[in-house]
Amino acid sequence: MHILGLDIGGSGIKGAIVDVTDGALVTPRHRIPTPTPATPEAIVETAALVVQHFGWSGPIGCGFPAVIKGGIVHTAANISPRWIGVNGQQMFEQATGLSVLLLNDADAAGIAEMRLGAGRGRNGLVLMLTIGTGIGTALFLDGRLVPNTELGHIEIRGRDAERRASDGTRARKGWSYAAWAPRFDEYLQRISALLWPDLIIIGGGASRDFEKFARFLTVRVEIEPAQLRNEAGMIGAAIAAHERAAVAA
Repeated sequence: MHILGLDIGGSGIKGAIVDVTDGALVTPRHRIPTPTPATPEAIVETAALVVQHFGWSGPIGCGFPAVIKGGIVHTAANISPRWIGVNGQQMFEQATGLSVLLLNDADAAGIAEMRLGAGRGRNGLVLMLTIGTGIGTALFLDGRLVPNTELGHIEIRGRDAERRASDGTRARKGWSYAAWAPRFDEYLQRISALLWPDLIIIGGGASRDFEKFARFLTVRVEIEPAQLRNEAGMIGAAIAAHERAAVAA
């Protein structure tokens, strides 16, 4: 089964047609920079251009950087605050004329890793982290998603954790991975003390450079890089949309 997966990020909006049976990208991904400001109208228009690029006419899964409940956007950490209270799913459907499943972007990435990647077959408590513009989190207990966790926003040293420890902050500050890693490690220590996970999966843009900072991490939890890397959001969104369509049928 092929489904179009979209991933709305703080720096880019990307998509690809995904084979949901194995997570393979059937097409090369297509990416357009996220508009600034990231208003509802601007993001939806840009996402529609990605859909048009593929000439797609089926269901769409779309990972979005916010808490999503019933298609409604409830938070706006790295997008315009105008999104709060908007029925984002409805906006995407109206812009594309297609059925769209809107879900939290980290949840989408986590679904992909738990089904096809580093978390496959793992029980217990698994925490997926997407380290990019911000810090997204997806939490799974015995393979079941606990949706819309926002654990990238816990407070550390009086500041929002993702403002201290995201890869976006590292890039803005011009830090090397060696200089940034202690901040990220501190975040891992704090989140581990609160949740006691059995496995932490590191995904998002930073996952492609995992080997550059992994040796600096001291937290005593099993840590694995995401196997699907920065494509996990698109893949997981496509899987979720496929499963919704199957239930509806």
